[in-house]
Amino acid sequence: MVSSLLLATAVPAAATPAVSGEVRVDQVGYGIGETKHAYLLGTAAADGAKFSVVDERGRTVYRGQAGAGLGGWNARYPAVHQLDVSAVKFPGTYRIEFSGAVRAKSPSFRIAPARSLFAPLARANNEFFQAQRDGQDVIPGRLDRKPSHLADRSATVYAPPKFVGEGGDEIAEPLQPIGGPVDVEGGWFDAGDFVKFTSNSAYSLAEMGYVLRERYDPALADEVRFGLNWLDKMWDAKSGTLYAQVGIGTGSEEFGFLGDHDVWREPQDDDALQVEPGDEKYFVKHRPVFPAGPAGAPISPNLAGRVSAAFALGAQVEAWRNPSLARHYLREAASLFAQAKTTGVGELVTAFPHAYYPESSWLDDMELGATQLALAARKLGDPRANDWARQATQWAKAYLASDDKSTLNLYDTSALAHADLADVLRRGVPGAQVKVSDLAGDLRRQLDAGVRTASANPFRTGVEVTEFDAATKSFGLSATARLYQGVTGDSKYHAFGVQQRNFTLGANAWGVSLVVGAGTSFPQCPHHQAANLAGSTKLLYGAVVNGPNGAGNFADLPFPAGAKECTKSYESFDSPESRYFDDLASWPSNEPAIDFTSTALLAFTLAG
Repeated sequence: MVSSLLLATAVPAAATPAVSGEVRVDQVGYGIGETKHAYLLGTAAADGAKFSVVDERGRTVYRGQAGAGLGGWNARYPAVHQLDVSAVKFPGTYRIEFSGAVRAKSPSFRIAPARSLFAPLARANNEFFQAQRDGQDVIPGRLDRKPSHLADRSATVYAPPKFVGEGGDEIAEPLQPIGGPVDVEGGWFDAGDFVKFTSNSAYSLAEMGYVLRERYDPALADEVRFGLNWLDKMWDAKSGTLYAQVGIGTGSEEFGFLGDHDVWREPQDDDALQVEPGDEKYFVKHRPVFPAGPAGAPISPNLAGRVSAAFALGAQVEAWRNPSLARHYLREAASLFAQAKTTGVGELVTAFPHAYYPESSWLDDMELGATQLALAARKLGDPRANDWARQATQWAKAYLASDDKSTLNLYDTSALAHADLADVLRRGVPGAQVKVSDLAGDLRRQLDAGVRTASANPFRTGVEVTEFDAATKSFGLSATARLYQGVTGDSKYHAFGVQQRNFTLGANAWGVSLVVGAGTSFPQCPHHQAANLAGSTKLLYGAVVNGPNGAGNFADLPFPAGAKECTKSYESFDSPESRYFDDLASWPSNEPAIDFTSTALLAFTLAG
């Protein structure tokens, strides 16, 4: 018996396995008075695990406990816990550390006044637009950009191309010239390629114009004028022609020509090409221009609404600074808005092919256009203000009754429209068909949809990370929370909006900021031709990439011929359904775009 007892006491009890993991924070930081959430991505459950918040000198300023598990993420990390550090409010730089049974440490993050944190990011977003400039008036910037596509000054107009195929992106017949030459030099590249789209540019200009009107910044004003100057070329009021696109992404082996997506190069390389009609690279240098419809015909209402809104916001910004230019912008907006096709609409015009940007919503754009026209007219003393205001309420009513509704992103501008229309209504609108409470209710509808989605995600993101546009929709929800508070005075969604921004800046499974140059870990290999060929030391600063996407979208991604290889894996943090891949070829997660970035600029500005 003695020997048995000795044996029993000689064998120690099995130790509890240590939990390791990653702490995910908003790598840019948190405003002083904001709710501040971080997340522990753990190899096992760690309910109640103790953590410390330490400052730059290693002093503990706060102690807390991990909350109850919010669900698993993948096989390696079956537990996610929220960490609340809202009690830390003194400005400084901090990190979160676990010790004992849990071993994990966060990247550093700041606590500071919100404007000091996020105004620099808004300026970074504007720098991305500078990097996207086309034409003669480029800004060299970090990529050492050169003038490009000067042949756009004398471009040929072609009939809208016809597409077939399972993906709706195979050209069915040769391009047919119908007019020109037209001057469409300038503008912004839409994304990582060199095609220019009126719809996307107008969406970005509406958001940038909104920001500029609320908080004037000379660098942003210069960029908005640059964008509006190009839109001015794309709208020919004399003939009633709106040009929808410059360049063609899709080439055709059958018809013997290459498209923009078929050639990986610096944009200025196109100008050096020596080509004749019939050469395979002819449309790479002499880029086709496609109208939204025949001259004088009714124009797709999504385009008519959002382009008018961009011009009208420009008029509001310039009303006191340059009244002559403001009145010009108002004339452009009014003439285009009046030509909107609002019956028998059919398939909307967005891009050629439509499959690139399959928008189906347009009532929101008409509400936005009419609202901004009314505001511009009031600033300029134009007697049409009340009529446009009444029309805005008409389109808002139609939107509210429709089934085609979403949240703020390229495909739905209603949040911007509602916020400004509420202001118009408060000043009085004869014959108004909606009330401020109706608009506030729809903003709640958009936010509640995000809240429901967030409740099922352990990182409390309000977007589906298995679908495209994760970053821009997150920024859209963050901005909408602020717009709702501005309309109602209700801060109910403030913490939710902060969480959506946190997600984009590193408080996600991958621990990566989706804004290039922001935070400690951000995209190194964006799917962007000019940035890739400029070299790894040249940062595409301020660009917003798509972010995580459905795992099925990453199968068989081709590596572009002529590109410089670049890759960084986050595979261990992927889930079976969603992944983020920082790789040059990974356009589903790593391609930046102007609409992503303008929505971030809006959210960052409203945050501070």
